[in-house]
Amino acid sequence: MKLTKLLLAFAGAALFSTQVGAQTQMRINISIGQNSHYGVAVDTFAREVEKRTAGRYKVQAFYAGALGAERESIEAIQLGTHELTMTSSGPVPNFVPETRILDIPFLFRDKAHARAVLDGPIGQDLLAKFETKGIKALGWAENGFRHMTNNKRPVNAPDDLKGLKMRTMENPVHIAAYKGFGIVPTPMAFTEVFTALQQGTVDGQENPLSVITAAKFEQVQKHLSLTGHVYSPAVILMSKAAFDKLSADDKKHFMDAATEGIKANRARVDDDDAKGVADLKSKGMQVVEVDKSKFQAALTPVFAEFNKQFGQANIDKIRNFK
Repeated sequence: MKLTKLLLAFAGAALFSTQVGAQTQMRINISIGQNSHYGVAVDTFAREVEKRTAGRYKVQAFYAGALGAERESIEAIQLGTHELTMTSSGPVPNFVPETRILDIPFLFRDKAHARAVLDGPIGQDLLAKFETKGIKALGWAENGFRHMTNNKRPVNAPDDLKGLKMRTMENPVHIAAYKGFGIVPTPMAFTEVFTALQQGTVDGQENPLSVITAAKFEQVQKHLSLTGHVYSPAVILMSKAAFDKLSADDKKHFMDAATEGIKANRARVDDDDAKGVADLKSKGMQVVEVDKSKFQAALTPVFAEFNKQFGQANIDKIRNFK
């Protein structure tokens, strides 16, 4: 009898141990390397998830497109074949068309304005629109303001862009704007860009300083023009099916972990913006400060089209947000 009780006690302890030790593994994918503004975001997120759920959930990060390019990664989340990704806004309008408005050139005054819009009701309403697509958007992160690089010539004014073959994101708003500059836009996944620049398939590309430095584009690009033509958000996305399986407490833990990851991401962008130009100059890039008002003026016909497409009131609501 005593032996039976002892065996039952051991069995119960073993079962309890298995339940306590049970851990759900998840994966998060980013398109650039670990030492980047995305890397610090997903590493912080993963650490916070594990800490807040007392180790019941563990998120493994995959860097440099190891689980696929951004569009493929979002598709995988929709299908539920992996759980999490952090992506630029490049492919996002293919899934949630309403987000296209954020990619209008010269829409935001500065990073503080952009962050206020994204963290406020406008940005939160857009995040809610992901849910009908099988995606839970955990929060808006950041790439920063985009600048242009190329191997052909210094770009001092809009006319210098004419005829340049530039890699662009797979984003219809960007493509329309760059055609307005006279650029020959060449959409491609970020994971293909370094090789395309190296081989001369394209003359240049445009990205924030955080991306230019993390991707080591100074190795394959000579000229940088600080155009700041578009503010580029990023977003942390999760399979809605995976999110819906979480308890109410764990849903909050994941949301809070994303908030911490976004804080780390934005701090890194601020740091990269502060140091990036000097760093790229020291590595041999020729840097041009431009008169942004000339670039804005060059897009006047394109802005008229955007007004028709998105509605002047909707654009003004973002432009004038305080």
